[in-house]
Amino acid sequence: MKIFLKYSAAIILMIGGSHKAIAADPLVLSREQCVEIALRDNPTVRIADMEVKKYDYSKKEVLASLFPSIDFSAAYQRSIELQTIRMNMGGESQNLKMGSDNTWNMGFTASMPLIAPSLWKSISISDEQIVASLESARASKLDLVNNINKAYYSLLLAIDSKDVVKQNYDIAVLNADVYAKRLATGTASEYDVLRSSVQVKNIEPELLQADIAVRQCQLQLKVLMGISTDVEIRPNVTLSDMQRNMYSYPASADRSISDNSSLRSLDIQKRILSKNVDLKKMAWIPTLGASFNLSWLSLSNGSPFKNQMFNPYSTVGLQLSVPIFSGGSKYYGLKQAQVQLKEIDLQRQNLVESLNMQVELAIDNINKEARQIESSAEGMRQAEKAHDIMQKSFDIGAATYLDLRDSELANTTAKLSYLQAIYNYLVSMSELDLLLGKGVK
Repeated sequence: MKIFLKYSAAIILMIGGSHKAIAADPLVLSREQCVEIALRDNPTVRIADMEVKKYDYSKKEVLASLFPSIDFSAAYQRSIELQTIRMNMGGESQNLKMGSDNTWNMGFTASMPLIAPSLWKSISISDEQIVASLESARASKLDLVNNINKAYYSLLLAIDSKDVVKQNYDIAVLNADVYAKRLATGTASEYDVLRSSVQVKNIEPELLQADIAVRQCQLQLKVLMGISTDVEIRPNVTLSDMQRNMYSYPASADRSISDNSSLRSLDIQKRILSKNVDLKKMAWIPTLGASFNLSWLSLSNGSPFKNQMFNPYSTVGLQLSVPIFSGGSKYYGLKQAQVQLKEIDLQRQNLVESLNMQVELAIDNINKEARQIESSAEGMRQAEKAHDIMQKSFDIGAATYLDLRDSELANTTAKLSYLQAIYNYLVSMSELDLLLGKGVK
């Protein structure tokens, strides 16, 4: 039995250890997968969806005004002193008390609008407000996709930059070892050894900073995705892999700004203001409502709970309201709504011109960065070749350490410039998609 328990405990420990190992594995994701997770779990998107529900409930609240409103009421009144009247009867004045000790009154009242143009137009405005909330939710998703793209590209840049710094660090360590061995054989001075060792120490902070940058980019991406910060995320590509599909922006590509979220929101707002003008005009139209009343009345003396006899009575009626004069408030309210409608026309014109300019500038930047990538790639190849030549010359003693360090610095700078050019291109494409309203249906 003890042997069985020992084996069971060992198996449990092995299973627990395997779960920890699985949990420690990084989550390898593509950019599209990160966007999909963010659109599902990010709190900003869920808040935007709740706003849509809120306006839907608001519309239903307005619709409820078209249905009959039914209320029940009950009232009890106890007379402390009955009303006394004096009457002249046969030449003599007599005092008479009128009323009863107890008065019960209860019943139902119902009312509904029959002709209410302002209410009908309010329902139409509620429909547009729902559309506006949907567009606001779409704008939030577009911003989120753009932020996810930039965070993902920043993570790619941080990882690749760290690899470049790590390669530079490994080369510096290798050269320091070479000088240490040469010092042992008497072919190098102590100064050369110290200089190469100092170079290693100088690169270590850069390597540490690169590692911190990777963790910060991972944290930013996880926050945008709405996932736990304990999960490690790794991209499934590198910046160099993405460079293969980078070209100048084609002149025949779609540059329409009709899907721009700001422009669509402004168009929706214009429709709302146009209907608001109609709503102001309908303030002059008469309204008609119907009402119904069913009540029970009981009058008695003595105890309020005895000898009660409730007598029903009911009424039905129509109420017509015709606006005649309101001091000009309706007129000036209409003028105010018309001015707001003209203002939004000018705002739309200005927005269209601004968006077209931003699109042209974004496309120019993309074309410039595509050419920059080609130039940086060629410079990187030349820097690598020059470094290889200098490294071989240094190994045979035909080049100094200073010459080698210059080639290493040029090689590192060329690689980082190449990665930065790719990153700039990707970010510019994401910003252009945001301007054109692409990425979210």
